[in-house]
Amino acid sequence: MRKLFFLLAIIVPTILFAQSTKHDSIWLPLKPFVGEWIGDGGGEPGIGKYNRSYQFILNKNFIEIKSQTKYKPTDKHPEGELHEDIGYFSYDKGLKKFKLRQFHAEGFVNEFVLDSISDDNRTIVFQTVAIENIPKGWKAKETYRIISENEIEETFELAEPNKDFEVYSKVKLVRQK
Repeated sequence: MRKLFFLLAIIVPTILFAQSTKHDSIWLPLKPFVGEWIGDGGGEPGIGKYNRSYQFILNKNFIEIKSQTKYKPTDKHPEGELHEDIGYFSYDKGLKKFKLRQFHAEGFVNEFVLDSISDDNRTIVFQTVAIENIPKGWKAKETYRIISENEIEETFELAEPNKDFEVYSKVKLVRQK
């Protein structure tokens, strides 16, 4: 009985550790995002200050993204503009791909699927498979370029029906935590 207890005491933690390691390894390409970020950027909506956080939630099954951008005043928006969205990275085991879902304060919901990832995991591209509350045929693309452990560049592009992608906004984020 002692031998069985000793054997179980060694094997069970090893099995549990191996399972969590495999689960954690799925997230390696997106793990560099986890943390608090600020940045400057701009594009179609103007020049803005970006605040972003990425954190694991629900037993590390998702990464939650909270984003807020304050745009400077323009002729169109004399008091400036505030943009907020919440997003979630998930891993689709059936597709064996990452997904990204974004929920925007303006009512848009973007569902992206991983389009490509560079061999060194430093450039990650998501493209929409569905966009809610926008005319049919529009597409969006998010490209993340990991510059360093503390810098990420994000480019958001839109394409009207039957047209090529055009940059809508671009931001360079710097890690705070």
